[in-house]
Amino acid sequence: MKYLKNAALSSFFFLFILTSACTRSTTNKEKPNIVVIEIDDLGYGDVGAYNEEIGFTPNIDKLAEEGMLFRDYHSNGPMSSPTRAAFLTGMYQHRLGERFEGALSAKRKDKGMPLEVLTIAELLKQKGYATGKFGKWHLGVEKLYFPTNYGFGEFRGLVSGDGDHHTHINRWGRKDWWHNDNINMEKGYSVDLITEHSLNFIEQHKNEPFFMNVSHLAIHFPWQGPEDPPHRKAGKTYEDDKWGIIENRNNVRPHVKSMIKSVDQSVGKIIGKLKELNIEKNTLVIFTSDNGGYIHYDHEFFNISSNGPLRGQKTEVYEGGHRVPFIAYWPGKIEAGTKINETVMTMDLFPTFAELAGVKIPQDKKIDGTNILPVLLEGGTLPERTLYWKIGDEWAVLKGPWKLVKDGDKKALFNLEEDIGENEDLSSQYPDRVKDLTHQYQEWKQEVSSYAERWPD
Repeated sequence: MKYLKNAALSSFFFLFILTSACTRSTTNKEKPNIVVIEIDDLGYGDVGAYNEEIGFTPNIDKLAEEGMLFRDYHSNGPMSSPTRAAFLTGMYQHRLGERFEGALSAKRKDKGMPLEVLTIAELLKQKGYATGKFGKWHLGVEKLYFPTNYGFGEFRGLVSGDGDHHTHINRWGRKDWWHNDNINMEKGYSVDLITEHSLNFIEQHKNEPFFMNVSHLAIHFPWQGPEDPPHRKAGKTYEDDKWGIIENRNNVRPHVKSMIKSVDQSVGKIIGKLKELNIEKNTLVIFTSDNGGYIHYDHEFFNISSNGPLRGQKTEVYEGGHRVPFIAYWPGKIEAGTKINETVMTMDLFPTFAELAGVKIPQDKKIDGTNILPVLLEGGTLPERTLYWKIGDEWAVLKGPWKLVKDGDKKALFNLEEDIGENEDLSSQYPDRVKDLTHQYQEWKQEVSSYAERWPD
């Protein structure tokens, strides 16, 4: 009788544990997966969804046809490191210090992000998400500042700003292809390797919620398509020869076009894997760029990228430097074929993903971004806000359609609703508006600079 009683109790506890496990599993499956595909230096006019003259990005274009295309999405900075910092922290990158206005240097071995900051990867990981980063990091080259110390459970890729797409040697002749915090040089084209590791991550974590950042080095120089030759070798510096083997400096486009095609194929493979595993309806996919494209480089290389109708290019605060493609895809949740005019920035992804995952952001965590779920899921609108860009002495302020740009010693005012190309300076007609936007910029600069004092260089 005692044996039967113990057996019954054992069966009860077994069933209880099994039921609890199933409940937890079901709950985890209900948490949406999040995939952010981030292309390096991809311009506003580099894909067919934004430029009808482009006919070689069928997978990205299909993503837009079946998802939501944002016409007015902006990277937080006109260069790589600033935008990546804003993406992970949900803050203006200026709150981390002035060095985060531009690209961090592997040569100087700049300090990475302060370890005390809370990243979206850490927040989601605390909620039970598997987290992976595949591709370019560019937020610190010392191991102390690697992705695994900011919430990413797995990292494969490069930590500097650029590397040879075939040999994975960085600009200073160093090996730069890592698995977590160990050098792991692999053979293969960067886009293909990043894609392969991303697909493996999806397969490995298909039965649990995951957050994955696919961060392609393409289309950043060296401008090398899959068929272009390797360029860099270990032990040699390429600071004055960083662009790859370009026979015609007046027409870099063929190399870049090949890189864009490779990225497009990667997007197709990732979406295909989600469909194959039947998890695409529980996965939000974001496709975007870290800044605008280069039209020329130092007036030596030409016909590189396309920013469509926009003025300016990478490194500049005109629209061409920071208005970039942004496509959101989530079958059954996001209405297919929607085109949105709401103004959105990179830093908005942090609070959006937190809300999506049901994660409460700590009260002491500074957030500058805005949750855009109402736009994604309901086609709603966002509250009006004033937005800022700054790199060195150049800055810009955007409020509604009005954008004030300070370039050199000159300020220019544009109405973007009527003049997306920033061609007509209206500052002389609206001096009070110039004064008001300048004042708002000065107040913002003082506030973020004061905040940054907590992170001594």
